[in-house]
Amino acid sequence: MLNTISDVLENKLNGLYYGNRILLPFSCYILKIVIEDDILMDFSPSSKSVYINETEAYTEIYFKDYKNLKDTVSKYESIKMIAVEKNKDVFSMDNHIKLALEIGENHNLKIEKTDEDILFLE
Repeated sequence: MLNTISDVLENKLNGLYYGNRILLPFSCYILKIVIEDDILMDFSPSSKSVYINETEAYTEIYFKDYKNLKDTVSKYESIKMIAVEKNKDVFSMDNHIKLALEIGENHNLKIEKTDEDILFLE
């Protein structure tokens, strides 16, 4: 079954993480990722910081500068991301979805929409 970001948020579906890799249960366009003090916006194949592998059913993100996300991202923090649903206009700000990815136990990655008033570096 192919999920959209909206499906995942509505049904409170989780992703996974293993080491420096996260798996999101949807395919999307990623515009920005904030992890720790790093703001990642270069998702080109030659990026030294991040590698994104997108399939029809899921999106896989490797953080090259981190060995283990569980050791890096504290339980009081999250990885923040701006994403756009596939087949939506990336140039319309109304389609930009701000997500928080929380590292949990047993490789569980909680995916939530952030509050609009949360500090999100633009």
